[in-house]
Amino acid sequence: MLPGGHLLSVVIFFPAVGALALLLLRGDDRKYLRYIALIVSVAEFLFSLLILRGVPVGAAGYHLEEFGRWINQPPIHYHLGVDGISLFLVILPTFLTPISVLASWKSIEHRVKEFFVMLLMLEVGVVGVFLSLDLFLFFLFWEVMLIPMALLIGIWGHERRVYAAVKFVLFTMAGSIFMLIGIIWLYNATGTFDLPMIQTLLHTPASQGGFEVTPRTEMILFLAFFVAFAIKVPLFPLHTWLPDAHVEAPTAGSVMLAGVLLKMGTYGMIRFCLPLFPEASRRAAGWVVALAIIGIIYGALVAMVQPNLKKLVAYSSVSHLGFVVLGIFAFRNISMQGAVYQMLAHGISTGALFLLVGMLYDRRHTFEISEYGGLATPMPKLAAFFLFVALSSLGLPMLNGFVGEYLILLGTYQRHWQWASWAALGVILSACYLLWSYQRVFFGEITREKNRALPDASAREKWILITMAIVTLWMGIGSTFITKRTAAAAQDVIDQVEPQRSYEAAAPHVSAPLAKNNSASAAKSASSERLGMR
Repeated sequence: MLPGGHLLSVVIFFPAVGALALLLLRGDDRKYLRYIALIVSVAEFLFSLLILRGVPVGAAGYHLEEFGRWINQPPIHYHLGVDGISLFLVILPTFLTPISVLASWKSIEHRVKEFFVMLLMLEVGVVGVFLSLDLFLFFLFWEVMLIPMALLIGIWGHERRVYAAVKFVLFTMAGSIFMLIGIIWLYNATGTFDLPMIQTLLHTPASQGGFEVTPRTEMILFLAFFVAFAIKVPLFPLHTWLPDAHVEAPTAGSVMLAGVLLKMGTYGMIRFCLPLFPEASRRAAGWVVALAIIGIIYGALVAMVQPNLKKLVAYSSVSHLGFVVLGIFAFRNISMQGAVYQMLAHGISTGALFLLVGMLYDRRHTFEISEYGGLATPMPKLAAFFLFVALSSLGLPMLNGFVGEYLILLGTYQRHWQWASWAALGVILSACYLLWSYQRVFFGEITREKNRALPDASAREKWILITMAIVTLWMGIGSTFITKRTAAAAQDVIDQVEPQRSYEAAAPHVSAPLAKNNSASAAKSASSERLGMR
């Protein structure tokens, strides 16, 4: 076991302990089930905040590592670690899970115990994906996440829930097959599943004991991983499962799906595609960027004509995640940081949009925009929160959506100004579909008599929305708290793709390069030690 204790293991498996505690309760003890699920999810969030202390500002490399033998043959290790890129992606699901529990407090009335068990087990899988440094362990958590999400949609979803759940499973499993083939090939070639060790071998010349692959083989391996991650993002044209999954999922399912699960795809691109296959990443960058820009514009245009409010928010995710993919494959530190920031901002703002849409559904049991209109009169507080979140999603300065999109466009412009020009259309179109939908739902005359007596936000709903609004504003104002922790890790990825690229990011002037060098030396020595063990 490497120094770092067991904090990462606690963060991964504590929700599973909470799920086990829920299973011991009777199914009709709904009050206790809800409170235990809330207490467990809040405690999990507090545990995840402790990781901040273990990741030094401006330091690259993995921290709080846990390394132990799991299976002797083939050599599979229980290897966990966190860096500046995965740090906040771990905190994001631990923050959204208690929000999802509160959002489901009244809306989930049947199989309450099973619902919260699935929600907590989903958290186990997602957090495990972001902390795994062994390819087999990563794939295991990737598949573990699939089961509870499919059940959340298929059991507690809406009218076409089974269709949406099956479609979600089929798309994800199809991508997983390609990734599994790539993982098995890498193991047969290198004799290990350990990610840092494989990176070291692939970046070391064969004359020095490393392993070199031909350009054709590298491209095939890159595509095997990339397709799996592109489906999860989802990147155009592999996005067709997402609107159905979102529309049919319960509110908590949509929040976790948009807020966390989609980020697993973009995280995989950063963690696996770029460092393991740098030459293939450079060769494929133009095509990937083209698909990302098409997704940005296409998602926005389709969202603009949607009569279904929840499907509108779903297609906005296709557009916003296109920005993230663009930032990753622009191969600039500032765009990479913008991509990570946009992942976090999208998780908060789009998660809040799904919460608000779910609150409207709880009152009217419809997502059709035509069934609403003039809701600002009976529901002024909910209307105010909806406007605030919509403005953050469209990228208003001082709110979280602006920071990520600005950094992505700035870094992309440095790489290719035409890419940035086309992508900027997505910012304009997002303002169109979000503000137009807001106008149709909340402004104008009340055309449906049912809407006149709709209750405004309850105390529970206000606490949920206030929490999301505070985080949205804090991310917009205090963005350096995040970027100074992602800068060195982002540069580390860029250096593996384009080693000649100079350091661009804002980070501590003296300590960052020193910490980066020390971390790199430590990583190399750890890899050498594990190679000796193997």
